[in-house]
Amino acid sequence: MLRLLILLTLCALPVRAEEVVAGLSQRQISISTNFDGSEILIFGAIKRQQAIDYSTELGVIITVSGPDEALTVRRKEKVGPIWVNVDALGVQSAPTLYAVSTSAPISELVSEDTDLLHRISVRSAIFAGMADQGVDGDAFTEALIRIRTESKRYQMNEGAVELTSDTLFNTSVSLPANLVEGNYAVRFLLLRDKQVISQYETVIFVRKVGMERFLHALAYEQPYLYGLLSLFIAIAAGWGASAVFRYVRN
Repeated sequence: MLRLLILLTLCALPVRAEEVVAGLSQRQISISTNFDGSEILIFGAIKRQQAIDYSTELGVIITVSGPDEALTVRRKEKVGPIWVNVDALGVQSAPTLYAVSTSAPISELVSEDTDLLHRISVRSAIFAGMADQGVDGDAFTEALIRIRTESKRYQMNEGAVELTSDTLFNTSVSLPANLVEGNYAVRFLLLRDKQVISQYETVIFVRKVGMERFLHALAYEQPYLYGLLSLFIAIAAGWGASAVFRYVRN
């Protein structure tokens, strides 16, 4: 009886007709003193249990998301000769890096509900706090997106995923030099009819190495020693510059 019940349960489970199988060119990035960014090659295939369905368009979306952080976005206004903060919005959670690559314009691949449910677009990946009365929260969020887009920390690469014969796909994502240490989630979303039908997730590990790692650990674990070391370096640099100047004059 138990075996029959298990068999019936398994038969009732939906069979995934299409699944994502994917990989990365590298899974670990080392940040050293001369680190100037990195490019990740992303590739994969779609595994099927049946023939390709050409009745609906197939879409692939790949997102790379850095560690989340809370922050405050402020708006400055010139009052007389100086600039002062006049409004602010607290953002509860925003990825330090967020890159979206798609096989077609994102509006053709996802519905608004799907976007909100899976937090696909840059805008939906940000959780802003409640704005004070009279403060336009959307304007602050858009300002954050604009600033981070200019520094390459937020990217929307529509049409960057090359999809071949509805089976193979590949793209590349450029990671900027100002990466934050941590785990970066890479999601592969397979879509039909603007709905996610399969997804796969893996991780890229970003770590500081060498002198960068030493200084980072010292600053957080022994801040007083880090401060003294910084002061010593500043004094030594000043003394050295003074000695060179005296030597040149003589």
